[in-house]
Amino acid sequence: MAGQKKHKDDVIMRLRRIEGQVRGLQRLVEEETYCIDILTQVSATTRALQSFALQLLDEHMATCVSDAVAEGGEAKEKKLTEASNAIARLVRS
Repeated sequence: MAGQKKHKDDVIMRLRRIEGQVRGLQRLVEEETYCIDILTQVSATTRALQSFALQLLDEHMATCVSDAVAEGGEAKEKKLTEASNAIARLVRS
């Protein structure tokens, strides 16, 4: 249980860092920073979000999908389809 709380806290901290990056982008625009410098920060923010999404997907596969596969039947098919659709959305973005 304590491990889950720490993990949740780590996830929240990671999202707060990303939120800080987005606020930094707003500040750069407000300050009329050079476009290329803003684009560099957009790229960094995008990579941070992609990394977060991949971590979340890995955890989902290791827990929810793994449990459903062990259970078998309709639950397995539903979770595999759900994971496949999530991966497709990530690839398209």
